[in-house]
Formats: sequence, structure tokens, C-alpha cells
Amino acid sequence: HSLGDLALETMELKTRYVLLLAVGLCATLLLTTVTAHQEDDDDEPIMEMGGDMDVEDEMEELGLGEELLDGEVEAVTPPGPPPAPKVTYKAPEPMGEHFFAESFDRGTLDSWVLSKAKKEDIDEDIAKYDGKWEVEDMKDGKLPGDKGLVLKSRAKHHAISAQLLRPFIFDTKPLIVQYEVNFQQGIDCGGAYVKLLSQTPDLNLDEFVDKTPYTIMFGPDKCGEDYKLHFIFRHKNPKTGEYEEKHAKKPDADLRTYYTDKKTHLYTLVLNPDNSFEVLVDQTVVNSGNLLTDMTPPINPAAEIEDPDDHKPEDWDERPKIQDSDAVKPEDWDEDAPKQIPDEDAVKPDGWLDDESEYTSDPDAVKPEDWDEDMDGEWEAPQVPNALCEIAPGCGAWQRPMIDNPSYKGKWKAPMIDNPNYQGVWKPRKVANPAFFEDLHPFRMTPFIAVGLELWSMSSDIFFDNFFITNERHTADLWANDGWGLKKAAEGAAEVGLIAHGYTERRPGLVNQIMTAADERPWLWVVYVLIVAVPLVLIIVFCCTGKKQEDDLLRRSPRNRKLRKD
Repeated sequence: HSLGDLALETMELKTRYVLLLAVGLCATLLLTTVTAHQEDDDDEPIMEMGGDMDVEDEMEELGLGEELLDGEVEAVTPPGPPPAPKVTYKAPEPMGEHFFAESFDRGTLDSWVLSKAKKEDIDEDIAKYDGKWEVEDMKDGKLPGDKGLVLKSRAKHHAISAQLLRPFIFDTKPLIVQYEVNFQQGIDCGGAYVKLLSQTPDLNLDEFVDKTPYTIMFGPDKCGEDYKLHFIFRHKNPKTGEYEEKHAKKPDADLRTYYTDKKTHLYTLVLNPDNSFEVLVDQTVVNSGNLLTDMTPPINPAAEIEDPDDHKPEDWDERPKIQDSDAVKPEDWDEDAPKQIPDEDAVKPDGWLDDESEYTSDPDAVKPEDWDEDMDGEWEAPQVPNALCEIAPGCGAWQRPMIDNPSYKGKWKAPMIDNPNYQGVWKPRKVANPAFFEDLHPFRMTPFIAVGLELWSMSSDIFFDNFFITNERHTADLWANDGWGLKKAAEGAAEVGLIAHGYTERRPGLVNQIMTAADERPWLWVVYVLIVAVPLVLIIVFCCTGKKQEDDLLRRSPRNRKLRKD
């Protein structure tokens, strides 16, 4: 083979190596993404069924009982595949002690009051609480007949409330509040939290506004990428009688999925007489703590505070180090020595063009015809790089390069020593806090008499359902199983039906899967960057070096030598 053919074969071989590497990295990317999604599927099984449990077993686990299974689970018998179960809706019925139960299955808002008030200190055109509410089925619900309360308007104030059967008084039993939310259209900026309105003599549900006194505010809230799950209560100062909002610590759990998956989620708040609390989503604890230690600002103020009348003495010395007054500058210390000096060992490169400047007048430039020397001055050709300087080591007067001066010491300063008069950082003395109190039972909050939704949202079609307030945990669990549990079983039955008919869950495209996996696992961005960058770098290196090697081979070939000789 000729040297040209050898160079060409070398390039082809390198190209194959690059292609093989790129294919391998892409396969790694695909495998990583698929594995990530498989982990998600393992974490969230279709119906959370264990072993060979079928839908009926799941429904029995949820407490739906044989009565529902016998009369309300029908088999769909398409030709070929095994039948898929169908779950029929049955309205939940409150059992046990409760203060409020609302499933909206009557299809009306008869027991609810729409606010007729206006928001204060805001523009008149948006001050009204004129956002629309409707009772209707979920748009993509799997339980026909299961109705809920739907916030219908975008960018409007909404306020609606309902009275409890009787006031809830915080005594020796816990408080359990739970309800369901489905962001059917997703949520950009807005809340879906509830307020438990305090029992006050002047409470008027027709005038329910943002400033209406509440005891507890609880529920989801989102704006931008800030995902919140509020638990706020208003604590009464026993000394002044004033109220102050106390906020629970932020949950450690990742809340994003509850706002983006367009599924119905069950939100539960449990407050216990021992001041402990739990916040649950879908019956899983996402936040917990104690009212005395996990609220901001804290329930009880500090017993001592800094004395506002105490002032630092003028002679108080807070300097831990001072300059040594006995130190003397050494005689050989030269403060005037420059930091850098010319390199005396440097030699001007051969071929340096001392008489040439780096830029020269453009020989091809022509003075414009409309140039007026009286107005514009004497015309000069524009400057362009000097072509001679591009092939020479340099042009113009050669100067030695600068190097660090080994004799440089800079301005002399006395060394620092420990301050013998150091007294520490001054702090004002502590005195008794005149506002101090100690409330060891913050659970004993202001009784509440109504539940309300006072919201602003940039998204519509927020679905609320199955509000329940009780002081019995098992009663709340029964209501949850009959309401949210039935929804969950129906969604699972629908997915099982798709699988039985040969369908699988619709997956997003590869690009969406890659982006979703990276959002959930940020370390994947490193893998993606490597997968893209490594082939590009190798292609550039191989192509450039390959071209150079090819040119070298051609220059060394007998033909080229002969041509140069001729």
C-alpha cells in the first residue's frame, strides 16, 4: 500500500473506534435511564399488591367488605384476555365520633357558604371573592358518580366554608383532619390548603376572608419550584392575649410528585394531647415533631434577654492580637525593591523583526470618495496585522520578560502577638425577659367551628373531596379506606385491566425519560455530560491528529520529495 492509503486506513480504523465508543456510551445512557425508571416502578407498584393478591384482596385490605365485593365488582369479559375487574362507586358513610364529614355526593353545595366579601388593601378589580366553585365528577376519574368540590377559576380569589356539627374543643383527645386533593391540570402557583376557623362571637361565613381568624391552616401549596405542605396554627399569648402564627418545620420528604402526577392524594394532620404531631400523605408520614420544639417561632420565649440599656465600656479591648511594639525592622529589609524584575538570562529569539511593527497600513484600502479632509481630517488607511509578524517570533523592540524578584519583601510590618489586655467579645448582660411565659400545653388551642377554603390559584380544576374531622384515629382510617382507598383500588383496577388486554402503561418518550430520570437523580447529569463530551473530544483529537499524520506521511512520500526537488 502507498502511504496515502495507509493514512486513510488509519483514519477509518480510528473512526470505527469512535463509533464503537459512542454506541457503548449511548447504550450505557439507555440502560441507566431504564434502570432508573424500573426503580421507580418497584417503589410504586400499580396497586401495591403483595404476592398474588388480586383486586378483591386489595379491596378487602382497604376495608370495603364482602358486601361491596359481592354486589359492586363486575367482570368485564372481552374476547380472548382474562376479565378485568370493575369497581363501582359507593359513597363513604361516616362511622364513629366525628365533627365534620363531606363527600359532596349529594351533588350540591347546600351546606356550604360562598363568601360575599372583598379582600382589603388590594385593587378593586381583583378584590372580590368571585372565583367559581362546582360539584362535579373528576375529569379523568375511574369512579363514575364520585363527585367532589372543584375550584374552577384561574387568577381569582376563592372562599367557601361550612360549619361543623359542633365546635371542636382541644381537651384529652387528638385532632385528626383529612381530605383529598387532585391537581387535575397540574399546579403552577396556588394553594389547596384548608383553614379551621376559630369559634368567635363575630364569625360570619358570608364574610369569610383572608383575615378571618383561624386556629389551624393545613395543606399543600406551591409556587414555582417551591413545594410546601403547610401546618400552621395560631397560638394565643397567655400574657397579652395576642395571637402569633407558628409554622411547623419543613418536611424532609420530596413533595414534588404529589403536585405533578395528577393523582388523588390524601392529606392528613394528626395532633395529639401530648403536643406531638404527624403530617401524612397517602397514609405515609412525611413530617412529624412536637409543638414545643419543632415550630417557628418557638412557642415559649426565652426566659432571659440581653439588657437593652447595657452598653460596651469605651476601654473594652476586643482585639485578640496586636502588633508587637518592640519589634524592629531588619537593616537589610528593602521596602523599595520591585516585585518583578527583567529576566537577565533571557535571549532574544532568532528572527525577531525589530524594525517591523505588529500592525501596518492596509495597502488595499482606498480613501472614500466622499471623504472631506476639511471636515473629517487627513485620511489614513486602516491598520491591519503585519503579515511578516505572523511568521516571525515577534516584531518591534524586544524587551526581556519579567520574573518574580527573589529579593522582594514588600512593606515591613511588625508581627502580631497575643493581646495581654484582651477581654473577649463584649456582650450585654442578661436580664429577665418581661415578656416571658411558659405554655407547656400548646395543644390546647382555640376551639374551631368551621372549615374553609380561602385560596388564590393560577391553575383551575383543583379537585377536593372527602373532608373529615374527628378525634378518633380508627374512625378517620375507616373514612379514608371507604373514600380514598376506593379511588386507589379503582385506579389499580383500571391499570390491571389495561395489562389484561395486552396494554402496558404509556411511557413518555426517550428524551422525556432521560430528563425525568436526571431531575430525580441529579448525578445522572454527570453521566450525560460524559456521554456527549467524550465522543466529541475523541473525534476532534483523532481527526486533527489524523490529518497531521496524513500530511506528514504525504510529505515523506517519494513522489512529494521528487516534486520538491524538481
